Amino acid sequence: MDTTRTETIYRLRSGWRLQWEEAQGRHVLLYPEGMVQLNDSAGAILTQLDGNRDVATVVSHLQAQFPDAPAAAIEQDVHEFLLDAAQQGWIEHV
Repeated sequence: MDTTRTETIYRLRSGWRLQWEEAQGRHVLLYPEGMVQLNDSAGAILTQLDGNRDVATVVSHLQAQFPDAPAAAIEQDVHEFLLDAAQQGWIEHV
């Protein structure tokens, strides 16, 4: 099974763009062939992927942003989402 490592740095895949869609009230991921509508968790995670922050920093930022959520749950959600996003080809290692 693939796992994400805490020191790994991710960014959006080249040619892809994350943007807030006011009309939909959510983040969307735009790519040359279309668009992916993201849920709140996916949008929150992808906004942290700037090509400079490692996974541990992303988790830390999200834990600070959502202090009422269990820290272990945030960490697990981030790792699971990053695995899925990488398999979908949305993100890449720096």
